[in-house]
This record gives sequence, structure tokens and C-alpha cells, in this order.
Amino acid sequence: MKTKIFCDSADFKIIKFFNNKSLVDGFTTNPSLMRVSGAKNYKNYSLKILKVCKTKPISFEVFADTPKEMLHQAYKINSWGKNVYVKIPVINSKGKFMGSVIKELSYKGVKLNITAVYTVTQVKKILKILNKKNKTIISIFAGRMSDKGIDPMPVFRKSIALTKKYKSVSVLWASTREPYNLIQCKQLKCPIITMPPKIILKIEDFGNSSTKKLTINTVRSFLKDSKKSKFQIK
Repeated sequence: MKTKIFCDSADFKIIKFFNNKSLVDGFTTNPSLMRVSGAKNYKNYSLKILKVCKTKPISFEVFADTPKEMLHQAYKINSWGKNVYVKIPVINSKGKFMGSVIKELSYKGVKLNITAVYTVTQVKKILKILNKKNKTIISIFAGRMSDKGIDPMPVFRKSIALTKKYKSVSVLWASTREPYNLIQCKQLKCPIITMPPKIILKIEDFGNSSTKKLTINTVRSFLKDSKKSKFQIK
């Protein structure tokens, strides 16, 4: 099974560039990425992105913190395009499970990306209330788990096993930290991985360097920097 690669960015120029790359199958954004990209008006900026990303799936996240406001924003975002997935956090900032929101949107046919997922228990709770026939992505934050010394692999293995019988439900490897994460995804048969642009550019070079070449390039870089610094030991 092919692991689809999504580009994790809200930068208009980056999305326009990668939208023309066959390597990239879709895009993910979030309010933080929107802010970094200089978005002032959330809707207008999103619609600008959709002018260049017309068919590949792209996720836009709600930024409300109550179920009522989340639903209001979700329906608005959903209306922006047929390729739009609405990102809903699995819990809000107070730790409350957003099951009612996920359930309503799911049964209304809104394509969903359930985000900020960290545990198998959360995945089970999502699946319990989800319309399994509705297109849904479950984003598990591997990198942030690893940052805290938690091995994400068992969470992915169990979550993929729980969802694989549902054709419309896909697990996504989120918060990618290095190109090798793609290899891990392929080994796990994880359907989707989302990557920052700089990591996507690195994976284009996969398989093009032998270990000997890597060693030589590494040593040459050290030598080059030592010469630039005019280091001497007498």
C-alpha cells in the first residue's frame, strides 16, 4: 500500500509549488501555520489557497473552543470546497472530548480530519461515534510524542489495526521530524504522512546516496568549515 504524502504548510507560495508535484498528494494546515504564513483574514486566505489547490485534499482547522462554535465554523469551512477536510481537535482546550461535534459532522457528510490525537483510547472513542462511511482522517502526533520520550510506534500499530477495515477512515502520521519517518510509515502501512516542505525536499533524494558517499560528504563539510575558520593546532 502506498503511503500518501501531504505537505504540512499554509504558505501560499509553498502550496502552489507543491501542488504541481506528483510526489505530494494533499495538504494540511492549522491556525499556527496560518499565522506564520501571514494570514490576516482566515477565510479569505483559505480561499486564496483553494484557487491553486483545486482538487488535492486540504485540511483547514476550526479555532473555536466550544462545540457550538466549532460546528458553526466547521460548516462554513466545509462550504469552501469539495476537496476541503475540516480539522476538529479530539478535545478542546479544557480537555473535553469533542465527540458530539465529530458525530454530527460525520453523519452530515463533512469530510473530517480529527487532530491532536495521541492515544489508542482516543482513537477508539472517535471510532465509536464516527460514521465509518464518511471520509475521515485521524491525525496522530508522532513527533510530539517522540519529543517527550514516548514511542509512537505501538500507538500507530494498534490504531491502524483498528481502522484498516474501514475504507473511508485513514490514520495520518503527524508532526514529522525527519525523512526516515516515511520509511517507518511504509513499514507500518500507515495510509498518510504529513511533512514540512523542507523534509519533502529531502525525501526526493532517497536512495541516491551510498553510505560511502555520505561519509565522504560529511568529512568534506567538516574540512570545508575548518578551512573557512582558519583553524590551526600548533
